[in-house]
Amino acid sequence: MKPEVKTPLLVCSKEKIKEKYRLLSSCLPGVQHFYAAKANFHPKIIRIAVSLGMGLDVSSPGELRLAEENSLPGEKVLYTQPIKKEEEIALAKEYGVKALIFDNPQEAKKIARVWPSAPVLLRIKVENPFCVVNLSEKFGADPAQSKDLILFVRDLGLRIRGIAFHVGSQTTNPTPYFETLKIVRRLFNIAAGEGIYFDLLDIGGGFPIAYRQPIMAAESFFQPIRATLENYFPSTEIVSEPGRFIVGDACYLITKVVGKAIRKGMHWYYIDDGLYGSFSGKVYDHADYPIHPLKEGERKPSVIAGPTCDSFDVVYREVYLPELDVGDYIIFKSMGAYTWASASNFNGLEKPQLLIEEEEIEFQIL
Repeated sequence: MKPEVKTPLLVCSKEKIKEKYRLLSSCLPGVQHFYAAKANFHPKIIRIAVSLGMGLDVSSPGELRLAEENSLPGEKVLYTQPIKKEEEIALAKEYGVKALIFDNPQEAKKIARVWPSAPVLLRIKVENPFCVVNLSEKFGADPAQSKDLILFVRDLGLRIRGIAFHVGSQTTNPTPYFETLKIVRRLFNIAAGEGIYFDLLDIGGGFPIAYRQPIMAAESFFQPIRATLENYFPSTEIVSEPGRFIVGDACYLITKVVGKAIRKGMHWYYIDDGLYGSFSGKVYDHADYPIHPLKEGERKPSVIAGPTCDSFDVVYREVYLPELDVGDYIIFKSMGAYTWASASNFNGLEKPQLLIEEEEIEFQIL
């Protein structure tokens, strides 16, 4: 690494993003992948995802503009926010998105008013003890009540194409996927019995990456999901919404120690990014990023604190570090997802600059 680096700096590897996309494609052949823009909507990341042939999973007008800026056709865009303003529905209609997501009668009626005969997917809720962030408390229809909702939507004139679900973020066990797919198969059959033939299935995202704890190998994780899809949905168009899996471990954050103190006998190191910035993912996403100080030595219990004036801004407590000095660097890995995207400008601090490793910088952190 060059001796002078403006920090904090988020460095992303284009090759790593490509590698993760190739891995996902080989593990789930035949599935179309729509990159979840919310994971990291930086224009450089979006361009890489689109260049690989991925569509975009968007949830706001701002994310929809990213699709437009990258000249994506409507068929390559899913609007997955289950609750939308009417203005959003109108924008999605104008763009001609592949499908809108809904999960309740009021949303269906709203869509029908703005976009009669819109293509829609019914999102169902998922019970999942293995996820880090539960995404079915706020969204998702009860599968037991879905038949009535499917018929209601059909009678409204909307074009219901199938079912969508999201098992929850950072799901480390594949069981909720294939158990939910069994429920979805029953819903497909129930709909067919009413003369409604589904042709589209959205299996969401939630695919895990390794942070400070190991996870199941990708091939083993995806194998039962692939088998269930092949057995239950051999002729259905299937899409997914990977975000973290694509970009999460493709990026690392370079921070600098800007202050140092000893409090109650323990070293405190103050770095130039914190919980209100890139480490917002520790708060919102419960992520535990691997820590790599660029110095060797005996490791002792230490505290890493952020740069703001708020005492809440403590990034790590009682982590083992060698003794560091002001000006030393600490690298945090797997910082691509839900970090830069959810960072704020609290205290007037700017988000870190994001650079693409192979194109914009000469150094590499191993």
